[in-house]
Amino acid sequence: MKKTITVFGSSKPLPGEEEYESAYILGRLLAEKGFNVCCGGYYGIMEAVSKGASELGKEAIGVTVDLFNAIPNTHLTSIIECESLFDRIEKLLEIGDGFVVLRGGTGTLLELSVIWEMINKNLMPPKPIICFGQMWKPLIELMDKRMEFENRATGLINYFDNEKDCVEFLTKIFQPL
Repeated sequence: MKKTITVFGSSKPLPGEEEYESAYILGRLLAEKGFNVCCGGYYGIMEAVSKGASELGKEAIGVTVDLFNAIPNTHLTSIIECESLFDRIEKLLEIGDGFVVLRGGTGTLLELSVIWEMINKNLMPPKPIICFGQMWKPLIELMDKRMEFENRATGLINYFDNEKDCVEFLTKIFQPL
């Protein structure tokens, strides 16, 4: 069974910028290890990870919603159109066997929060959540302290600072693919 990693992140990075190139490398490394990718389907990090995976012949699934008048990126191998933003988030979570959260804004924060809450409340099966880079670490550490105080599960989110370590972690979890 092929595994799919849903990647979340900003739509703003452009080709040549560090965030875009990092997402591209992540997509390629995931593909090299046999993973398909899923994302929001538009530009920035979504385009970069799709490009990296599809160039190596892996599936790049885009889950879109007709709210932004945006055209899906050209590196997708399939597109799933959703009726609402909430349907889109639900589909992204449903498709993903694991999640990688890159830098982003409030939309990415919403996606991370929904995954975290769904797993924390046992509303979906446990799946690996990775926050890539240091952007999310202070927020997650703060929330983990609160969750510990409330005797709730902590440590549900893993951190990695480079693409290779991130993909190696996922590969170990899902071996054999």
